[in-house]
Amino acid sequence: MFFERNRRRLDASFRTIDGMPFIAVILILITCIGSETEMPTYSRSGHIITPLSEEEKKPLVAKLDAETKRITQRSGTERPFCGTLLDNKKDGFYACVVCGLPLFASEHKFNSGTGWPSFFSPYDPEHVTTESDESHGMVRTEILCTRCDAHLGHVFDDGPKPTGKRFCLNSASLHFYEEGEELPDASKPAELETAYFAGGCFWGIEHYFQKGNGVVNAVSGYMQGDSEDPTYKDVCSGTSGHAEVVMVQFDPNIISYPELVEAFFKMHDPTQLNRQGPDIGSQYRSGIFTTSQSQFDVAKTYIEKLTAEKQYDKPIVTEVEPAKKFHPAEEGHQDYIERTGRACHVTDPWKN
Repeated sequence: MFFERNRRRLDASFRTIDGMPFIAVILILITCIGSETEMPTYSRSGHIITPLSEEEKKPLVAKLDAETKRITQRSGTERPFCGTLLDNKKDGFYACVVCGLPLFASEHKFNSGTGWPSFFSPYDPEHVTTESDESHGMVRTEILCTRCDAHLGHVFDDGPKPTGKRFCLNSASLHFYEEGEELPDASKPAELETAYFAGGCFWGIEHYFQKGNGVVNAVSGYMQGDSEDPTYKDVCSGTSGHAEVVMVQFDPNIISYPELVEAFFKMHDPTQLNRQGPDIGSQYRSGIFTTSQSQFDVAKTYIEKLTAEKQYDKPIVTEVEPAKKFHPAEEGHQDYIERTGRACHVTDPWKN
């Protein structure tokens, strides 16, 4: 498992370090061994949610006052109608008072009449975790910060639409950051880059990009067309000019843009014009839509390399052009293969 996860980093050492391949491999191995425990985990919103160790939490907890420690570290509850954030109506978000991870947004806050700050949805579902709480002679669902395990409150099934949930929070578990306020690094998303690829039906392209080590998020959508707010029906008509595209957000410290481009060409057949497998139409065209001159040059150079090496019997027809506005596809098209188990023509690029 260790060597499989880090194969690409090992391969890169032979390609990029001349003269001392053995030493290069040893250095990469040392880095990879450390990354087995240090490789960050990201939420869909781009925040690092890797659980903190007990040693990492100690200095954070030491800064808390006695009441906040009681609530966050010993699953305490503040008295109703006493929390400082109960009546807060400012725009912004509520972060974990211990580690700074954004937990709830002001737009999801509502007056539940219970005496505690209440929300119908979290900032990002991956930022909170739940556990069964059977204390006090009842069964409730406790909510905790994913990153530092701080006790936040409880969630109930009597909230408003659209979720029907009521996340009932202790003010002492939260720190509010008003919109426009300078944020600490702990509350900021990671510095990610974005890339756009079109390779036929976006279901499979999204599914396999999401599996890439260092890919934080992959979103299906539409791009390079003329109309505003296209729907799936509009795009399928072939008249809107859009292609089915996947937006890939990635950490360049873990996976490089050239590696993404290489994976993309492994996924599909770039010699098929306005089609891919059984899907026919300009919306299924092959394309790389770039956000910088550097991305443009990388994509063009890689196509030239594939052509020179005669990797395909027919010419590559992949478009390479600057990215226009990206329109996320409808919810039903996101994570489609993962949710339905459907197969797809796309090849897994991460296998040997």
